[in-house]
Amino acid sequence: MGEQDTEVPVSEREQALRSIKRRRDLAAHALSYVLVNGAVWVIWAVTGGGYPWPAWLTGIWGIGLLTNAWDVYARPPITEQDVEREVRRLRARQGQ
Repeated sequence: MGEQDTEVPVSEREQALRSIKRRRDLAAHALSYVLVNGAVWVIWAVTGGGYPWPAWLTGIWGIGLLTNAWDVYARPPITEQDVEREVRRLRARQGQ
């Protein structure tokens, strides 16, 4: 009952590290989205308002942020079946 009982297999550890990195990257993306868009909207308001051009930046960047969040939290992982199917597809394409 030493350290070996609590060790995580390498592949699981690598998966966990990737998952943590993806979540942290998403958090950094969200923070920059809020800070930059907040600054742009303040500039827009201070310079007299008018046509709400920052909405374009907020909307388009928001789509990217939502896509990033989907990739982190909702995208299904690649399975061994996916890899095998892709290998078969590539072999068929090459005529093997």
